Amino acid sequence: MTDPGVTTRRISTEGADLLTLAGVNDVNLVELSRLFGVRVALRGEALAISGPEELVERAAPVGQRMVDVARQRLTLSADDVLRLSELEIEDTGAAEAPDAGGAPGVPATARIALPGVRRIVQAKTPGQAEYLAKIAEQDIVIGIGPAGTGKTYLAVAAAVDALTRKRVRRIVLARPAVEAGESLGFLPGDMQAKVDPYLRPLYDALDEMMPFERVQKALETRVIEIAPLAFMRGRTLADAFVILDEAQNATSMQMKMFLTRLGVNSKVVVTGDKTQVDLPKREESGLLQVERILTGIEGIAFHYFTEADVVRHRLVRQIIRAYASDTPD
Repeated sequence: MTDPGVTTRRISTEGADLLTLAGVNDVNLVELSRLFGVRVALRGEALAISGPEELVERAAPVGQRMVDVARQRLTLSADDVLRLSELEIEDTGAAEAPDAGGAPGVPATARIALPGVRRIVQAKTPGQAEYLAKIAEQDIVIGIGPAGTGKTYLAVAAAVDALTRKRVRRIVLARPAVEAGESLGFLPGDMQAKVDPYLRPLYDALDEMMPFERVQKALETRVIEIAPLAFMRGRTLADAFVILDEAQNATSMQMKMFLTRLGVNSKVVVTGDKTQVDLPKREESGLLQVERILTGIEGIAFHYFTEADVVRHRLVRQIIRAYASDTPD
């Protein structure tokens, strides 16, 4: 006998990858159920959502977004389901069409296809989509925000895409080699071995977006270069996509040196987190300085990420919020 207080909505899953939709051990369905207090199940070619009518009506749009993502064979995790639910609640009616990359307010164009590894890098929040749009439109983009918001990851994806489409001839990735707790002089090995740990996150991002053999060949032929920021002095970078990561640890002089390397047909992306400056207290962060003096210059765009753009584990967002609210006695 059917409970008169229970409503069931069925969303067609035709064309959707059911493993992507449900997740391992149905973790995505469990998350949708937990978030809205409804029962969720895959029945035939439909996603069935059951429960009190008010709760089902709130859960159904998120369920539809999940199906849309699964139809595009994009990635979907429990954290993504949580993000979709939060965006749905905040959505004021400006949502895009169902093929909008799996999130309300995120345009379908905010995706980068990487044919070499047969994957798609997608913006998962409206903030990330806006960031990618600025990278496409401006010569210099400065992305500022907390950890886990995709600042570097999306910039590297845009760089690989530009290289693949032959819009640039090379990629240059740089980071300040700033000591944070350990002295470079005490680390073993030659200079390259000493600075490699600082550059490892850039290698990791590349490895996700290009076949390993292609990365190695590009590094050997200097089509892709990964180097400490100090090695940029005296160069002119033309026909290049240049990324400066961890820019909060660049000094004012280093930042000026880096930005003036810009050559013809080049694009620069600078990323950093103002809350994680490791410079000695007497040194001003170049990231803080450019925020003051370069705002309003045509061709230079600033983009600010918030905790809402965090796409790592959900606890990362809560950790960032906790640190932001902590005030010294």
